[in-house]
Amino acid sequence: MRTLARRVLIPGLTALALAATGCSSTPHAGAADPAAPATLSPSADGTSQQLDVAAAPQGTPTPAAVARADGKGRTEKSALKVASYDKASGRAVIAKAPQGSDSSPAPGKSPGKAPGKAPGASPEADKPVAVGDVIASAPAPGAPAGLLAKVTEVVGKTDKGTEVKTASTTLAAVLGDDKADGKVPVDPSAVTVEPLMKGVTFSWAKGQGLTFGPEGAKLPLGNLRLDVNAAVDTAPGAPASAGASVSGFVQLAPQVEFAYDGSPGGGAGPRGAFLGMSGDWSSQWKLQGRAAASTGAPKRIPFAKLHSSPVIQVGPVPVVVNLDLTCYIQVEADGSVTLEVQQDVKGDFKIGGSYAAGKGWTPVSASNVQSTPVRASVTAAGRVKGALGAEASVGLYGAVGVTADFAPYLRGEADLKAAASSDGKTSVNGAWALYGGFDLSGNLQLQLSLFGTPLFERRIPLGTLNREWALSSGHVGR
Repeated sequence: MRTLARRVLIPGLTALALAATGCSSTPHAGAADPAAPATLSPSADGTSQQLDVAAAPQGTPTPAAVARADGKGRTEKSALKVASYDKASGRAVIAKAPQGSDSSPAPGKSPGKAPGKAPGASPEADKPVAVGDVIASAPAPGAPAGLLAKVTEVVGKTDKGTEVKTASTTLAAVLGDDKADGKVPVDPSAVTVEPLMKGVTFSWAKGQGLTFGPEGAKLPLGNLRLDVNAAVDTAPGAPASAGASVSGFVQLAPQVEFAYDGSPGGGAGPRGAFLGMSGDWSSQWKLQGRAAASTGAPKRIPFAKLHSSPVIQVGPVPVVVNLDLTCYIQVEADGSVTLEVQQDVKGDFKIGGSYAAGKGWTPVSASNVQSTPVRASVTAAGRVKGALGAEASVGLYGAVGVTADFAPYLRGEADLKAAASSDGKTSVNGAWALYGGFDLSGNLQLQLSLFGTPLFERRIPLGTLNREWALSSGHVGR
């Protein structure tokens, strides 16, 4: 008797729309339950203000914000800029911003409001900085991720401006007892992309009909898209017709979420804070062929890196957010299954950290995902799992605050056996199953102390969020 391979078709799932809804990660041991940022309410002394959170104006230089060390506790949009910065020595040169810089009143603050807190460029806005002043700057020469620093010494005048020595500080030093809460979409045209393999294309769409890339005209406004068509290692001995490959796209519309709730009287740190990234996600991808067997950890193949440093304007303060995204293909197989599968995934995601005084930092991770109908076929016995995912990080002024790994996947298993006897009769027995799912994991980082909150001693895991659902299964026997 000899063993034969048998090809079994998994039917098209024309009515399938399975969801994993409202999924949140399990918090780390001893933490408060994941929650939204602390409620932003007026402080006891009535001096705090609700600051608007918006994208910084484009097309004009963004002037620095300066918190003056004069005892009046005001932060103002200045007429100054960081002309240069040396990270090794902490020295910076502060100069007047060029004419035409935005010196209008900061969003969320109107002239004459709240004595002691100048809303925009005041008559003192262009005066030289002094020891104790705190500077918050958009990206500048020598500080590509922006600068948040306190002046420790005024060295003297140079032909480029006033040279000062600085030390690191926190957002609490410039936001004080004010409050802010908002979401800012990431401008897709400001995202830089580094393809890591051939067959990767990038597209985006934004307002005023501006598009880029082969798929730009088809995208909703604010979306960016990466298309990939790449070969993966094929199992040794597989026929040419079983060459393994992955093709498809990832499309997303990321946004920054930022909140701050200052302590009354500008205390040692905020009452509450939140930093995170969220957005809509969709992907359509096809895995086919006989992938080589995995040895050890599943093989991950990065195909593109994306980076953006959006500047969000929190009242008068330019806050530089750094976003990084590495998109990857991951294939795990035993080298025996020839698979052809196509899947559409749509949903959203949210990752971040929420702080409340007395409770510390709490991880936040959530995702709603729907898997649309799939078509697939499996040949022979074995297993295979394929994912089209992304590693993401979000932080402030170049320091990473939150990292996350979001990976929608499809997993197939087959155990099929066929036998033929000398009289020509054949028999087939076995079972197959197909599953969809996603994994979401990550960590909070020490650098979240940039808010002015206490350091935590170790990384705080977001918790591993996994949801899997059966797409189809069956038995064969005759």
